[in-house]
Amino acid sequence: MSGIVLSASVRQNLLSLQSTAALLATTQNALATGNKVNSALDNPTNFFTAQGLDNRASDINNLLDSIGNGVQVLQAANTGITSLQKLVDTAKSIANQVLQAPTGYTSKSTTTSTALTATASANLVDGTLIKSGETLSIAATAGVPAFTITFGASESLDQLNTALSASNLSATLNSSNQLVISTTNDAASSTIGAVTIGGTAGTATFGAATSPVADPNSQAVRASLVNQYNDIITQITTTSQDSSFNGINLLNGDNLKLTFDETGKSTLNIQGVTFNAGGLGLGSLAVGTDFLDNSSANAALTKLSSASTVLRTEASALGSNLSVVQLRQDFNKSLINVLQTGSSNLTLADANQEAANSQALSTRQSIAVSALSLANQSQQSVLQLLR
Repeated sequence: MSGIVLSASVRQNLLSLQSTAALLATTQNALATGNKVNSALDNPTNFFTAQGLDNRASDINNLLDSIGNGVQVLQAANTGITSLQKLVDTAKSIANQVLQAPTGYTSKSTTTSTALTATASANLVDGTLIKSGETLSIAATAGVPAFTITFGASESLDQLNTALSASNLSATLNSSNQLVISTTNDAASSTIGAVTIGGTAGTATFGAATSPVADPNSQAVRASLVNQYNDIITQITTTSQDSSFNGINLLNGDNLKLTFDETGKSTLNIQGVTFNAGGLGLGSLAVGTDFLDNSSANAALTKLSSASTVLRTEASALGSNLSVVQLRQDFNKSLINVLQTGSSNLTLADANQEAANSQALSTRQSIAVSALSLANQSQQSVLQLLR
């Protein structure tokens, strides 16, 4: 209003009052919002720097959900491996029961030679029926590996048995001094192959091997153990298929990729495995074919031991990956706190300071009002004269 003329003192006091009012409004806004920087107009540098820190914290916070899911995927796989290990141990106990069960045959396969002049403790090489340099050969059959030995000048029964043990065979001399070769319990279901003596001409011969005679009661027990074993094998497959979380199963061939930073440069790729029965090198057994003797039980135990080793190796790898993921999860949480703290340091107001400022400005405003009143007193005197 250009028509109104204010004295210099009144104008000065008015400007001071306006400045105090503006500062008071700013202070009250800081107290109300808790921020000393609410927009780019307050402090452009601090505002945009804090915004950048908050944006990064938000991006990393969004990754925490997927990292958390990754932890659960690994936990599910680890739980599955623990269960698979227990199932494999149960299958081992079943196979060990076969070893502890009575022999499945009332008599085993045997082959008998013509009578020798030897005795149980004497030299088998009698110079007539078995001569030094002659070779004893036994053809391989299921459960009985091929066997060959060349008789030396001195060959005792104990020496022969030591050599035969690798082929699941044993030798004895019967009451007629005939050399009897039999299968051991490990190959009780097998029939001995053709036995020949070659080299220097000798007259010792072996008759056709007899076949083993099964014990029905013992074989029924072994058949039951086969069925129990197969049930465990089925559970191994279903357990591996059920070890998933959120549609990802590291034990059924799935892979897991985790991203740890907002740029996508920090990642972890975890390769899945297939740990069903086939993937572990295990399979179902057949009644009447498997667990007939110790040899088939030992074959199953060998496979189970290999599967157990594979499971333990994978458990170690999963544990290492889980440790890495959890460390990165904790790191990201700490980093978010650092970023948010940095942003707050740039924008948050000091409540104590702003409260003190508010009190000081209120006092200044009162003083300014009083000063403005004093500046107007000269005009009030002229008004009194006019009256």
